[in-house]
Amino acid sequence: METIRTDCLVIGAGLAGSAYAHHACSQGLSVTMICADQLSTGANSKWAQGGIIYDTSYHPDQLEKDIMVASANTANPEAVHSLVAEGQAAVQDLLLDRLDIPFDRSETGALQFTREGGHSDKRIIYAKDVTGRAILNNFHDYVRGIQNLDIRENHVAIDLLTLSHNSIHSIDKYKPITCIGVYALDTLSGEVKAIIAKKTILATGGLGQVFKNTTNQPGVVGHGVAMARRVGARIIDLEYIQFHPTVFLKKNCQLFLVSEAVRGEGGVLVNGDGHAFMDALHPMKSLAPRDIVARAIHRELIASGENCVYIDLSSKKPEYIRERFPSIYERALACSVDISREPIPVAPAAHYTCGGVYTDLSGRSSVLNLNAIGETACTGLHGANRLASTSLLECLVSAKLTARADVDDLKSEHFHLPEVKKWVSPERAADEVLIQQDMRLIKSTMWNYVGLIRSPRRLQRARRILGQLEEEISSFYAGARLTRSLVELRNAVKAALLVVHAASLNPESKGSHYIAAEEEEIDGPLEPFDRGK
Repeated sequence: METIRTDCLVIGAGLAGSAYAHHACSQGLSVTMICADQLSTGANSKWAQGGIIYDTSYHPDQLEKDIMVASANTANPEAVHSLVAEGQAAVQDLLLDRLDIPFDRSETGALQFTREGGHSDKRIIYAKDVTGRAILNNFHDYVRGIQNLDIRENHVAIDLLTLSHNSIHSIDKYKPITCIGVYALDTLSGEVKAIIAKKTILATGGLGQVFKNTTNQPGVVGHGVAMARRVGARIIDLEYIQFHPTVFLKKNCQLFLVSEAVRGEGGVLVNGDGHAFMDALHPMKSLAPRDIVARAIHRELIASGENCVYIDLSSKKPEYIRERFPSIYERALACSVDISREPIPVAPAAHYTCGGVYTDLSGRSSVLNLNAIGETACTGLHGANRLASTSLLECLVSAKLTARADVDDLKSEHFHLPEVKKWVSPERAADEVLIQQDMRLIKSTMWNYVGLIRSPRRLQRARRILGQLEEEISSFYAGARLTRSLVELRNAVKAALLVVHAASLNPESKGSHYIAAEEEEIDGPLEPFDRGK
């Protein structure tokens, strides 16, 4: 078994992982970064459309208030204040000064600002409707040139290494739970490697792919929370799964996100009769926080029997729509919907994980030398519901603060990094048909019973189905040669059960966690979202 040693191991190559690698390497640390695909694919942050909050100095108290209100007043005030205090400098230093990301600008060269749901001011900068792509493509080009960064593509993390479980020295079992790296599968060769590190940073994103309908990229099944939980890390707030209210929906077409910026620029949510149903439901109308809009659409679909509502952009000129939202325009047009001349069919889908691996503001989890950043982590910034365009900013800020703390630790602390036990894998091939069938069962169970509107009865059924499935998967996993799909299946069922467990323990409806009253839970079909209509 090949063993790799490094100062810092980053698991995930989205914006959070890439930003951490930059900051740690710039301070002279050696960093190994692994990602399941090629560097240029796979990360959710690449597909962020709307933008990133930049001008945090403009009415900072109001921005903090907007984040708190969107969270149903459950967010951690310290995390909110840290984001606002650190955010503008993080964007300026990295995205503007170093990488010169091509954000939209006026004819005079000034940055253009937009507004999204839950925001009281225009404070978001953007690159058309492909902000994530513009940022991450440039970032990946940059990190490839960092000399003390070892990028391992097509490597999937299997399990975290700890002194108590994986050291070859039996006496290490008496030490506190301490992370010393990861076992990783090279998906091209099938070889399992040990990567031993002084600091291990989880930057694996969320878990949207455990739901049937989602905006998340393939493979985003909660790898970080599943691995962290298996070594005893504290996981919090996983009941708060944000469903994006507006995902493009048309028969025989792939789901894709329709940015909240579309409504921020004047789009209005209407039903099939053209009625702006949000106007009577919230003072911010179509720009209400995401959880409120998503549930309103869900109820509208149940009441009408339709499979989608619409975004009406008729107040804007066609040429403006094509210029401002070129990617959404092209993708919709490929499905025979011209958004510059007709309304956009949309419905909710699982989008963002507000909870995750508990960390302090320096990225430290409850397990020694195990950090988490970005969507994988939970500092309490989002509370019960995320405010639009905070996610990319959180990636930058959490990466910067975590790297700063790790640099200090590596200067002052002694790290015990022994050899670890060799990985032994069975030779029997995994049955791919069973893997795909089990994954479909996880997705349908989560969508039907742990979706936008939950109930104790539905959660109990989900727990029973997934609990039995986890037992079968564990047996299956132990007896088969590792593949990427098998690793994903094992982590997906663990992450799904963690969400169900958290939702079952919280009887209070807040933000993106909504528990139905008894009479409400039997109202309407379980699956109003049907791509077959």
